Amino acid sequence: MTLQSAKIVKGGRLILPAEFRRQLDLKDGDTVVIEMDRDELHIRSQRAAIRRLQETVARYIPEGVSLVDELIAERRAESAGE
Repeated sequence: MTLQSAKIVKGGRLILPAEFRRQLDLKDGDTVVIEMDRDELHIRSQRAAIRRLQETVARYIPEGVSLVDELIAERRAESAGE
C-alpha cells in the first residue's frame, strides 16, 4: 500500500497526488466513485467501479446464460402481448 498526504482546499476539493492520478489513469474531468467505509474514504476510477460491479453480478449468472438474450426475449414477449 502506498501512502501520501493530500490537501483539502477551498470548497472541500481534494487534491490527489500526481502519482495516484497516473496509477489510476485519471485525467482532468474524469469521474471517480467515492465510497465511505466507516471512517475511511475509498476513491476509485469510474472504470474500476464498473468493472467491480460487473464482477460482482457475474457471480450470480449461471454459466452459458446471456442476460442480454434474456432481456431481448422478455421485451419481444411483452411486445407480442400488447
